Amino acid sequence: MTFDIVAHINALSHEEEELYAAAAGEGGLSAEEMARLEEIKVDLDRTYDLLHQRQARIAAGLDPDEAELRPADVVEGYQQ
Repeated sequence: MTFDIVAHINALSHEEEELYAAAAGEGGLSAEEMARLEEIKVDLDRTYDLLHQRQARIAAGLDPDEAELRPADVVEGYQQ
């Protein structure tokens, strides 16, 4: 794996929390901040999906490094 998945999730979550805290203020969020919040949400979904793929591959006795980061349109199309 070329990057630390958990560290990436933690960094995104921290940035997301900061934006939500800023949104609670009087001025709310700018259009740029709102767009960044949406980017973070999608990136978190994609990264969690990758983490789950890796965990499933390990459980199945397969190489977790063969898991791939899926495109946003695929991950965002999953049913909840």
